Amino acid sequence: MLMAFALSLYSCASKTENVKIKMATEMEAALNGMLGKWYPQSVDTIYGGFLSTFTYDFKPTGDQDKMIVSQARHTWTNSKASLRYPEISHYRTSARHGFTFLQNVMWDKLYGGFYTLVDRAGHVKDDSSKTAYGNAFGIYALAAYYASSKDTSALNLAKRAFRWLEKNSHDSISKGYFQHLNRKGKPRQRGKETPSTSDLGYKDQNSSIHLLEAFSELYQVWPDDLVRLRLSEMLLLIRDTITTSKGNLTLFLQPDWAPVSFADSSEQVISKHHQLDHVSFGHDVETAYLVLEASHVLRLQNDSITKTIAKKMVDHALSNGWDKRMGGFYDEGYYFKGNTEITITHDSKNWWAQAEGLNSLLLMAHLYPEDKMNYFSKFELLWKYVNTNLIDHTYGDWYAGGIDKQPEIKKALKGHIWKATYHQYRSLENCILRLEEVN
Repeated sequence: MLMAFALSLYSCASKTENVKIKMATEMEAALNGMLGKWYPQSVDTIYGGFLSTFTYDFKPTGDQDKMIVSQARHTWTNSKASLRYPEISHYRTSARHGFTFLQNVMWDKLYGGFYTLVDRAGHVKDDSSKTAYGNAFGIYALAAYYASSKDTSALNLAKRAFRWLEKNSHDSISKGYFQHLNRKGKPRQRGKETPSTSDLGYKDQNSSIHLLEAFSELYQVWPDDLVRLRLSEMLLLIRDTITTSKGNLTLFLQPDWAPVSFADSSEQVISKHHQLDHVSFGHDVETAYLVLEASHVLRLQNDSITKTIAKKMVDHALSNGWDKRMGGFYDEGYYFKGNTEITITHDSKNWWAQAEGLNSLLLMAHLYPEDKMNYFSKFELLWKYVNTNLIDHTYGDWYAGGIDKQPEIKKALKGHIWKATYHQYRSLENCILRLEEVN
């Protein structure tokens, strides 16, 4: 009888392992399929950097403006892919190609910092403003490229970008970073003429979490004391100030970290300002991973606080923004005044939130395998959703949103300055590695 029981346990374990092996294989195929569509096709051999805009069937289209965020993300992806697939030489050359463009075109040689946007030929389209967010991704890409190539010129530029942010963007009084800067690096302030819908002059969760991410990447190749201090500072701010007691991020905040909220206003006003004030389930699950990554990079021992907050963020997203039938995280929700329950205000499912969801759900399944949230089963359902409703098995890569909610998105642009390969690549590689590690 004991033998029969042992065999039944072995059989269940084998089925689970087979599921994980199958999923890892499917994800590896999806990763290679996505990379094969983008690279080397997107490498701009005429003007440098990467082409950004592609039709639904992967034909280059439009003016091909180049933004620091997408140029940095393409450079980061190729740097990571060159380590994962060392036998494929064009990832190394594409990463080098991207770094050269960041160094020679996107970097402001007069005042420092990365420009936000240039045209295809590299002419600056707006030299009046820079962002902490864009410079964070510049650092992120440079650190990854240095890790893959050992090119010290990339690390030196990453150091210059970090010091530029330190000098110009860092708030020495209230901590954190100012997002909007002019070309010379001076923080831009809100004024009486600033529209109420503008985020000018606010601090925000999005630049904060990506500064955290960039500093995590940088600290691994440059263990500088000030980088460690700023990484720790951002971890505490995000974890203890920007994250609410419910477990969701406050999107925008005053310079002193007071939340920007329209909850006391009418539903019409709330809707008008929804870009400034809502619950973003995708950012919540993404941040759960990023704070745990930062804690790991800092080598914080027994960091139960960060672990608890990360779990709370994922649990809140699952309890309030998860499609229980189909799987997938909705885009936006809102806690209207007087209501204890959240209202889903945008039930579409963008691609990056699902990618980040895969990564964080599998991480939670590893940390809390017996938890009542049953993270692994939700991870399975989300992968099924992604494979069915987001991955384009005809033309490649992912749709910008789930076709269960937005069937028309099949014909939308497959790539643009805000949609590249970074979210998908990081998620799929992390999931594959974790599934293989568990096996």
